[in-house]
Amino acid sequence: MAAQAIQPTFYEFFAGGGMARAGLGEGWRCLFANDFDASKAASYRANWGEGVMHVGDIHRLDVADLPGAPDLAWASFPCQDLSLAGHGAGLKGARSGAFWGFQRIIEGLRTDGRAPKLLVIENVIGALTSNGGEDFADLTRALAALGYVVGALTIDAAHFLPQSRPRLFILCAREELAGAVMGEPSAPWHSPALVRAVAALPRVAQKHWRWWSLPAPTAHNMRLVDLIEEDPGDPPWHRPEETARLIGLMSPANLRKLEAAKAAGVRMVGTIYRRTRLDETGAKVQRAEVRFDGIAGCLRTPGGGSSRQFIMVVDGARVRTRLLSGREAARLMGLPDDYILPARYNDAYHLLGDGLAVSAVRFLRMHLLDALVRGAPVQAAA
Repeated sequence: MAAQAIQPTFYEFFAGGGMARAGLGEGWRCLFANDFDASKAASYRANWGEGVMHVGDIHRLDVADLPGAPDLAWASFPCQDLSLAGHGAGLKGARSGAFWGFQRIIEGLRTDGRAPKLLVIENVIGALTSNGGEDFADLTRALAALGYVVGALTIDAAHFLPQSRPRLFILCAREELAGAVMGEPSAPWHSPALVRAVAALPRVAQKHWRWWSLPAPTAHNMRLVDLIEEDPGDPPWHRPEETARLIGLMSPANLRKLEAAKAAGVRMVGTIYRRTRLDETGAKVQRAEVRFDGIAGCLRTPGGGSSRQFIMVVDGARVRTRLLSGREAARLMGLPDDYILPARYNDAYHLLGDGLAVSAVRFLRMHLLDALVRGAPVQAAA
């Protein structure tokens, strides 16, 4: 009888509700999880049980707190200081600077003879250009100094789900697992912004770079219209005057989209964000911007009314609006309907807006992580 394969293990830092764990699936075993946010940690425990979640600041973690020798360490560290919408603090910021706590932990594991075979660091695409590219260069140098070859992929959740959510996945592997083949960047996984960022790296960092390969994405059959609940309860459908007020914030171009949806002859579901724009006089005005392309906008944390996403359902002349529900947001992240969400709406939306698209993690695991952790050959990008 063939020997049973050994189950690979991982640590999940900045774990939130465990969406990396959901994407890695039952074939991988979590040894340790960490998050600073007690509410997110409660969601993690509600879905994954007690035992591995440690609540606290990563800067206060000690290597002695971490059990075993993991095959993978996953870190979706805070993005606020790297985001294009942030204030430019970058890796020196109080939030995104948490990466250095992760770097310290991996260095400690390396000293202890327990360095993971693989690292995955996930963040916003803005990490490529933050502080003129210096933050990306610092990330690459720091990871290479830990003894890894480094590569990255730009993966949009829209390849797998009806949500636009482009993210940067930096994948690091020990040299003996990755091999020496460099390869070349290829679409859609290596965006022009990533190629430019790598070209600007110092030569010493480029020596450690790899262009990882993924197969072309296959078309998915998940439709936004199928994810929408008729009666979510909370949040409720808007009163007609609230819907009219939202429509009143639309520009002529967005009003034309609405009229086209009314004339489509089928039920149309769109998503709306309120944004601050400049009008023709240069004054700041609030606008409601709608899209009916079957793709939801990128989920965000509810840092104010403008960051919460609305849905608009159009049945001919009938138009209804409301906030996107927590369950609908969970579906847009690739989570199953039995995933336990926080009871409070804002807590659920915060958990999901800060989270990982599960389907993107699963695709990365199936086509790269499973092979690398076994030491199987991995094709370089063509």
